[in-house]
Amino acid sequence: MYTTLITPGQLQQLIDSSAPLRVLDASFELTKPDAGAAQFESEHIPGSTYVHLDHHLSDKTGADRASGGRHPLPSRETFARRLGELGVANGMQVVVLDRQGANYCGRLWWMLKWCGHEAVAVLDGGLPAWKAHGGPVTSGPAPAPASARFELRPPLAHIATTAEIAGSLGRPGLTLIDARAAARFRGETEPLDPVAGHIPGALNRPFGESVTSDGRFKPAADLRAEFDRLLGGRDPASVVHHCGSGVSAIPNLLAMELAGLGRARLYPGSWSEWCNTPGLPIAQG
Repeated sequence: MYTTLITPGQLQQLIDSSAPLRVLDASFELTKPDAGAAQFESEHIPGSTYVHLDHHLSDKTGADRASGGRHPLPSRETFARRLGELGVANGMQVVVLDRQGANYCGRLWWMLKWCGHEAVAVLDGGLPAWKAHGGPVTSGPAPAPASARFELRPPLAHIATTAEIAGSLGRPGLTLIDARAAARFRGETEPLDPVAGHIPGALNRPFGESVTSDGRFKPAADLRAEFDRLLGGRDPASVVHHCGSGVSAIPNLLAMELAGLGRARLYPGSWSEWCNTPGLPIAQG
């Protein structure tokens, strides 16, 4: 079972073994929502299926959604149904990838854990690493996958709500890590949300700091040293990761797990939910 990262060579071995496997490509561009699907049709791993951030991994209209913000989580029940439509069953290994340094496929990795599926791993380096390894690619639309039955299990990843965070600000039991770019964190610019700034007391670690220039995650020892410096003695178990809308926080969350610091919680509504909730404090600088 692969539960965090998988290399291109390991994925090729799985494919060759004919083991139960689903490969899901979650490539996406935040400012061009149709670009990921076009990238997939241009080239993708044979047998893989495209997963769209807005259509599969969010629920902007449903009454039973599990968070607010720009990319609200669907309920676990809704997402379990979508997983079955994507051909995912409980007894199979899932491998997720993108072309953006795990920025988007990380969300899919986390949501599968949230639904109780531990056997899911991020393809380290994404499609570029697969191609560099010599892995085959194909083009065109992929055939619809055969539907499967995915049964919810107890969650293996957990969320923090706006109310929980608001009630714990300033207490030692809460450490917030914000994955947005430093200028957005400081409130110098805000291209997506109506208010600039950050949650008071949050630490800043842009998500790109967890990966190298080729999109692969840094070595575990390097990640451990970086998070130790950032936390400054704070308990790793107190960490809640967030970003703008609960998507780009996941590379940091996964990096902490790779560093041996456990699986921290996610605030899925993130800054987009916080800054749209009346009466909550906002910091800048």
